[in-house]
Amino acid sequence: MTSPTPDPEPVYADRTFRSVTGLVCGVLLIALTAWIGGDALFRGEGWTPWKALAGMLAVIPLIAAFTVRPAVFANEERIRIRNPFRTIVLPWSDVADVRAGYSTELSTQAGVTYQLWAVPVSLRERKRAARKASRQSQDDPYGRSSVNADVRDTASRIAAADQTVVDLRELAEGAAHRKDVSVTSSVRWAYEVIAPAAAGLVLLAVFLGIG
Repeated sequence: MTSPTPDPEPVYADRTFRSVTGLVCGVLLIALTAWIGGDALFRGEGWTPWKALAGMLAVIPLIAAFTVRPAVFANEERIRIRNPFRTIVLPWSDVADVRAGYSTELSTQAGVTYQLWAVPVSLRERKRAARKASRQSQDDPYGRSSVNADVRDTASRIAAADQTVVDLRELAEGAAHRKDVSVTSSVRWAYEVIAPAAAGLVLLAVFLGIG
């Protein structure tokens, strides 16, 4: 008689939060840097190609770190924050609060605060959303008063960063009573960004000193 197969561990899909504007700007800046550096690399003379190579090695990882890399991945068990130089993993039980003031921050039960680089706060967008919410609270597109208006367009009346905070808080509240969470908190440095950038800076300093 065969033993019963144990139930597989539940898999929770991640919700991804990141800045589309930052992503697009990062790709464009990397392309521009590669174009300028590539031109100097293939057409330059003397030490110029080496300086261009070292400069690209130093600059491109830093551009990617602050624009393309930042992201927040959240599911029913934990939140994973990918910042420019660190990746932080926290079970929801370790999270005390998520808030958006002048920047989006997460505070832990231990009193540590982490910024969410992937969720930038735009004060202009927040003011615009507040003005729209104020207008829609008075009248709707069909001319009905705020007393009987059926206004469902909530997403357009709140800034993107504030909506992300609402979504993350909902995930945290939903996970408050979970007992089967096996995630442990961790912080990992992004050596894949730090190492090439540091090497490029060192090489650039050497080549500038030589040439």
